[in-house]
Amino acid sequence: MISRIFTIAWNTGREAVRSKLLYTLLFFAVVLICASLLLANISYVERDRILQDISLGSIRLFSVAIAIFVGVGLLHREVERRTVYTILSKPLSRGEFLIGKYVGLVGTLWLQAVIMIAVFCAVLALRGVELGSEHAAAFALLGVELAVVVAIATLFSAFTTPLLASLFAGGVWIAGNLSRNLRDIGVDSGVEPVRRVTALLHHMLPDLASFNLSVEAAHGLPVAASDVWLPVLYGTAYSALMLVCAVSIFERRDFK
Repeated sequence: MISRIFTIAWNTGREAVRSKLLYTLLFFAVVLICASLLLANISYVERDRILQDISLGSIRLFSVAIAIFVGVGLLHREVERRTVYTILSKPLSRGEFLIGKYVGLVGTLWLQAVIMIAVFCAVLALRGVELGSEHAAAFALLGVELAVVVAIATLFSAFTTPLLASLFAGGVWIAGNLSRNLRDIGVDSGVEPVRRVTALLHHMLPDLASFNLSVEAAHGLPVAASDVWLPVLYGTAYSALMLVCAVSIFERRDFK
């Protein structure tokens, strides 16, 4: 089973790296990271912090955009081209096929994230800014966040069109970054039904804010070990849950 999944993952990665959209978004991310040097020089204070804020924000935003817009199209393309019939006619289950697509896309996204991070590190080196453990923690959690986003995109792409899947996945990403604020609003409202509803939404939505250590990295703030391994466990569990739901839906999907 593992060999079949990795075969699908390898083919998915090869297909993903041929996507023009991936290279377009990657190009703009690299340009914005390099342009952050000029934007930081406009300020008279905290230039290095501004440089890192812009660069880390660009890496996160464009990585998530690639995860959503490239991810939702890969599965649909197999169905549209009717190649899914040929693939599933072989000794390969639908679950293995879907997980293989997921693993291949996550690997591709991690590769493009490494490219962005390498450019970011080069820009910091030009400024004479040293990297710390907080940067490593931020990069590691970015990889976990991308795995979660791809799992969410895979879930939606398993039963709807690429356009709707992109909208749904993008909406969940935005809501996931605001889920803590939503919970706090419910607590501050003092209304018990509102508090329960917001608490429920907070638990259902992914807590994506826990993966964002950009502030700590940019300001050189200390990062506790629990700030890393707890989000890693949470992201792994949430991704697994999304994949279980996606496989369950995909196995019942009628391609006719």
